[in-house]
Amino acid sequence: MHSVARRRFLEFLAASPLLAQESKPAIPADILNVSEFEDLARKALPPAHFGYMATGVDDDLTLKSNHEAYKRIQLRPRRLMDPADTTMRSTLFGAAWETPLFICPCGSQRAYHPQGELATARAARARRHLMLLSTVTTNAVEDVNREYGQPVWYQLYSSSRWEVTAGLVKRAEAAGCPVLVWTLDVMNGRNTETQTRMARLDTRQCSNCHSGERLSHYPMYQGLATAPGDTSSANPGTWEMVDRLKKLTSMKLVLKGIVTREDAELAIQHGVDGIVVSNHGGRAEETGRATIESLPEVVEAVRGRIPVLIDGGIRRGTDIFKALAMGASAVGIGRPYLWGLAAFGQPGVERVLEILRHELLLTMRQCGTRSIAEITRSFVV
Repeated sequence: MHSVARRRFLEFLAASPLLAQESKPAIPADILNVSEFEDLARKALPPAHFGYMATGVDDDLTLKSNHEAYKRIQLRPRRLMDPADTTMRSTLFGAAWETPLFICPCGSQRAYHPQGELATARAARARRHLMLLSTVTTNAVEDVNREYGQPVWYQLYSSSRWEVTAGLVKRAEAAGCPVLVWTLDVMNGRNTETQTRMARLDTRQCSNCHSGERLSHYPMYQGLATAPGDTSSANPGTWEMVDRLKKLTSMKLVLKGIVTREDAELAIQHGVDGIVVSNHGGRAEETGRATIESLPEVVEAVRGRIPVLIDGGIRRGTDIFKALAMGASAVGIGRPYLWGLAAFGQPGVERVLEILRHELLLTMRQCGTRSIAEITRSFVV
């Protein structure tokens, strides 16, 4: 009698959800939402590499706020709108894209996967998404363009020396890049405590990979007379620099890191072609203010004269919809595709894009919007 009761008790425990082992997805198709990739990336990477990806600044409040702010925005779905012919197609600077979702410029991607930016480029090409490439790419722009099948947009970190900045710009232009995206938000330095803490957990000998001049690991600096401090985290710029860049290149010039109406108005005055509302994914300064909270005043200042893009905190298709409803022309992701890259390489990036596209399409249909142009402020509270 006791043995029967014991057996039944053990069978109960084995079936209990409290003790059941959580199944771990073995392939990207098993992943249900993009946030599930984060834990897989954490397990796949050395602590220092994951810390570099995951860090914000100070207490990481701005990093957290970027996503939390979307939870305070509600949707107003419409009914009986016949969504059968829904399309997500969008246009930027005359180029058509299947969706308004773009790949943000994230540096050092070979820290997450041996193929780095090349794997990301192949995924963006396969899923037909706009890709922005970081100055501190670990694969040269020419190689990335080859895998992408066309020139990417090139993100610029300016240097303390004009000749270095000009060299970076001219190389991107020679590679056929149509748009130059100058990042403004990390020019005055930053305090990345999370990155430092996680690096202390790393037992590897980091000098084996990171010995010598820091910039020597980034191919875009090859052939340029660089020195410590040449990247923008130590080099404040001025509005005169905008004018100088406009004269230097025929590429469209987009400013990344604009978060106020005053700076948006100045950007217009200086003839920029576009704006990215961004706080570097919470990696720049600790304002505590989410990019989606900054978006309305920038859109209001621009008044439709140039496209306004946004990044920061996007984790769901509903987040993309909300940003579009509040005036964004396109919406970028950073960490989510890096999680996919770290966990599975190119297939992981593709799965992240697939999930977000599917969620955006469902949201558009639920709200009765058959095109990106129909997504307006009336759909959000």
